[in-house]
Amino acid sequence: MQEFQKKIEAELALGPDVSIVNLIDQLIRHASAVNASDIHIDPSDKALRVRFRVDGVLEDFYALPKTIHQEIISRIKVLASLRTDEHQSAQDGRFRSLLDTGSVDIRVSIVPTYHGENAVLRLLSDRMENFTLETLGFSGPDQEKILRAVKRGNGMILVTGPTGSGKTTTLYTLIKMMNSKDISIVTIEDPIEYAVEGVEQIQVNSRTGLTFANGLRSILRQDPNVIMVGEIRDTETAGIGVNSALTGHLLLSTLHTNDSATTLPRLLDMKIEPFLVASTVSVAIGQRLVRKICKGCKEKKPLTKEERKRLSEVIPEEILRDHKDFYHGRGCAACNQTGYRRRMVIAEVLPITESVRKAILGKASAAEIRATAEEEGMVTMLSDGLLKAILGETTIEEVLRVTHE
Repeated sequence: MQEFQKKIEAELALGPDVSIVNLIDQLIRHASAVNASDIHIDPSDKALRVRFRVDGVLEDFYALPKTIHQEIISRIKVLASLRTDEHQSAQDGRFRSLLDTGSVDIRVSIVPTYHGENAVLRLLSDRMENFTLETLGFSGPDQEKILRAVKRGNGMILVTGPTGSGKTTTLYTLIKMMNSKDISIVTIEDPIEYAVEGVEQIQVNSRTGLTFANGLRSILRQDPNVIMVGEIRDTETAGIGVNSALTGHLLLSTLHTNDSATTLPRLLDMKIEPFLVASTVSVAIGQRLVRKICKGCKEKKPLTKEERKRLSEVIPEEILRDHKDFYHGRGCAACNQTGYRRRMVIAEVLPITESVRKAILGKASAAEIRATAEEEGMVTMLSDGLLKAILGETTIEEVLRVTHE
């Protein structure tokens, strides 16, 4: 990755003759090469800070001179077809950049701040990696539960978690598994993150009144077998989604809840009748993304007495007693000295069994539903993460970072 740094430093060394076009191009290329999802360009009093979000964590990469701030923002605005004479309001746009490895769609958000306009560029690759449930990080038993729900051919599969927890990627992976010439798959998304051949993908457009709810109504007249709704945000979308699942369609969607058990009371909060939730939801998947230990610098890390004492407050004693050694990444050039490279899912998969169905009908709380599911063998997100830490795939620190507030 030093080649990009050298090119950018050489460009900046030109002083007044710096090419802003080349500079932006090299920043995008560098971000893409390190698998960054976002580029943050933030002005301060004396400099322009450039950070990349790599594996979910923001890292400082460059400090650019404040003198080229306005030129950089203007160049981004030109690329994204935004107004270059407007500096006091937020603007959103997008453009496509051609790289050596293919093209990348870039979503742009520009907002005025105290020190001038900032820009955040989200990189959306037009080719989705060949993910499977296994490569995403789902355990064997969890894969079986999800596949059972997929094979049913109707009902709802809901993926939950906060922003940036990989929900959409999980849905796309399921869509790709089902994608064949004998079934019709239609999606409504905001935005469309990956283009999938053979799938009809619809972009939400609030200006023309194409919302999730209106789009879902239209999709039902398109004779689909499988429907993917980017997110269930309101009562109207939830109601239409439940009705479509009742009428023989398989509906995949996401919800913003903390875990799988909270998903079911959340639907009740959206005014969906308990008997409808109990009869349509097939499985609720709660997930987070943890960074994987870099294979190039992975090494054993015995726990100190102090660490063991602190961890005993949040981790079951039998896990600490039975496992003395865990792993971490020492830091190397391949992982930019972070010790981590790429990410994987830690998850809890809650199938709607007869016992869970009875709990929903009785309007049980999320805690009661979770207790019922655990009695029937559901592995919690924390336990799934700790198992992956024991296997040396991630670190305990990562698991606790994403599972504890």
